[in-house]
Order: sequence, then C-alpha cells, then structure tokens
Amino acid sequence: MNNVVITGLGMVTPLGIGVDETWRGIIGGRSGIGPITRFNAEDYACRIAGEVKGFDPRDHIDGKEIKKMDTFIQYAITGAREALLDSGIEHEKLSGGQRERFGVVVGTGIGGLSAIEKTSNILREKGPRRISPFFIPAVLCNLAAGQISILFGLRGPSSCPVTACTTGSSAIGDAGRMIERGDADAIIAGGTESAITGLAVGGFAAAKALSRRNDEPEKASRPFDSDRDGFVIGEGCGVVVLENKQIARARGARIYAELAGYGMSSDAYHITAPPEGGQGAARCMDHAIKDAGIEPGQIGYINAHATSTMADTIETRAIRKTFGGSADDLVVSSTKSMTGHLLGAAGGIEAIFAMKALETGIIPPTINLDNPDPSCDLFYAPHDAVKREISYSISNSFGFGGVNGSLIFKKYEA
Repeated sequence: MNNVVITGLGMVTPLGIGVDETWRGIIGGRSGIGPITRFNAEDYACRIAGEVKGFDPRDHIDGKEIKKMDTFIQYAITGAREALLDSGIEHEKLSGGQRERFGVVVGTGIGGLSAIEKTSNILREKGPRRISPFFIPAVLCNLAAGQISILFGLRGPSSCPVTACTTGSSAIGDAGRMIERGDADAIIAGGTESAITGLAVGGFAAAKALSRRNDEPEKASRPFDSDRDGFVIGEGCGVVVLENKQIARARGARIYAELAGYGMSSDAYHITAPPEGGQGAARCMDHAIKDAGIEPGQIGYINAHATSTMADTIETRAIRKTFGGSADDLVVSSTKSMTGHLLGAAGGIEAIFAMKALETGIIPPTINLDNPDPSCDLFYAPHDAVKREISYSISNSFGFGGVNGSLIFKKYEA
C-alpha cells in the first residue's frame, strides 16, 4: 500500500478512556479485567470481563442524543472525537469539498446487543407500545459510522465492515485502500464493541470459549500459557484517522506511522476453528508482506491475535510458516492478556498498539505467561515490555467464519 499515513489515534478500553491512559497501562503490564458488574452474573460459568470503567457518555455526547445510541456507538463517537482532535484537523473549518473527501469506516462485530436484550425484555414484560422509537437506529451496526459522519459533517465514503473479530482491522485496511485509489483524502476508521451482556457471555460460555478463572480475573487472560482456558470478553473502541500522505505532510500533520500493507484471507474451513496448520493466517500475513513490498525479516514486532485459547498454538505455527528462519528474531505479544478480547474492536486498538511500538520503541508485554506452552515457541515478551527500535510491525486479527486480516505499519521518517 502506498501514500497512506495515520495522523490521529483514539480509543476507549478496559485500561482507560483515551490513548495515553491505555498505553501507560499496556506498557506497564496492567490488567483491565475484573468481575462483571453490568448484570448479575452469579449463575454464569464465566463471571469476569474487561469492562470499560468510569465512562459517562454525557462527557462526550450531547445528552439529547445519548438515548438514540447503544453503548457501542457512544464508544465509537468518543474514540473518533479523540482521534480527530489528535490529528489536528478542525472539522468545523473544513470546506464543502474537503468534507466530501472525508469518510468514515467504522465497524462492529455484534452491534447493539445490549439495547436488543433490554428491548426484548420490554416487549415481553410491557408490550410493543413501550418500545422506543430510537430502538432500531440505536442497534444498527452501521450507525456508529453514520453517527460519526453526522456529528462531524463528513460526507465522503461511509462503510461498516462486519467481519467478527477481524472487524477493526478490516475497517482500517479497507479505508487505506479507499485513500490509496483516490476515493477519499482522509477517513476515520476502526472498530467498536459493547457486548458484555447476559446473552453474549452466556452464548460464548455455552460454546466453551470463555475462561472460567473467576477467582483470579487479572490472571484469566493468559495467551500462549499452558494453563489458558479460554478468552475473556472485553469492550471499547479503537479508531484512527488515515490520510493521504501528501496532504498530511502539506498541512504539517504529526504522522504516527504509514499503513504499508494489508492482507486478507479466508480459512474456508470451520465456523469457529482455524485449520491446525495455520495456513489461512499465514496466507494473510504473506499477502500483507507482499502488499508492503518488503521481506519478512524486516518486520520486528507482531501484535498477535492470540486470545488465550488453543488457537494461540495455530497462530504460532502460522508465524513460523510465514517468517521461516526470521521468526526467532521477532518480538510477538498479545495485548489481550491485559485488555481481554474486544471482539470487533480488537483490531482497532491493537493496530494502535502496533503503531505506538514503532513510535516509542517500546513493545508491549504478554502478561500472565507463567508456564509457557511448549507448542508456543516464539519470544512473547513475557511479563515486561521490551525496548527495541523497529521499522515495521504487524497487527493480526482472525475471526469466526475463518476471516483473517493483517495490517503492516511502517515507522514514519520525516
């Protein structure tokens, strides 16, 4: 990919509201996982999650508008506002032509499940006349992108990829393609999710996908560890501003990184499990490396999809398949050990972590890696962040349905 840079970052995560607070938590190895407070989880097999703490939508959104939005939309607007402010773009001063060249590509894996669950209860208990007229706009997946477009007056391409846990990566990669081929000059892109509800937690637990380490929530998410027993559901958003490089440089923008490569593939194998050899994930990374026009050995860091399930082994195999002899020179880590798995928002926040590693020379750790699985035989930065100057990083995302996405970021040299 050519001519695409990232100039603004925004996020809401279990570690904090905003990039700075979250990044401090990430490089400090702090867990954002604790007991579920959103509903009474006493009878659930899994009673822990990565909840966002201290979020008040009134701090970020006009009070009259809040009732029209499920929480996933509120998170997306909050992240988009931070990213836009961080980019230095004053949206109020954009001309009509500039607005028509400014798009929004923000996706979600599940959408407004919380509002769906609540409204279902209202229907059952009080009848159809008590359903809010704002119910449908509050839950539609594309209304995160739609509300951002409306709020900031952005009239360019508007899109909402829904690719399960690959959604955030798909959104950023798709937005980069739009800029590369000239469909837009700037795009707000990323993923958002708020699905810590009884239905979601019960559903994932029924599929035996969630950790049951309820008595030690901070130690429950442990990618690559022999004692891992499932992922921990999280929530939040990760959003970036992508721009045409020439336009960003002309306005003197701060540039965090270049979007150098984007790869996609499908396992075409199983609805939830990847093939044992990791062929689909390897193909995806291969495509991204080819798109970036680099050699595998030039990449220094991989923010792994690794969710704290048995699939961590398969991702390790995929990395070895793609990187061959240079795999042992990589730093690989899973920030999900601290945030939990944000589903459709995971690719958004992890792309930002991959860029921050380039910018700061600090690579996030994998916490809770106390008893490494022998089948996971790479260097995963156990417990502590690693200081290393790198030129390229990858963020991997793999989702249900066998959908795979890899983003490659390049350190920006002015």
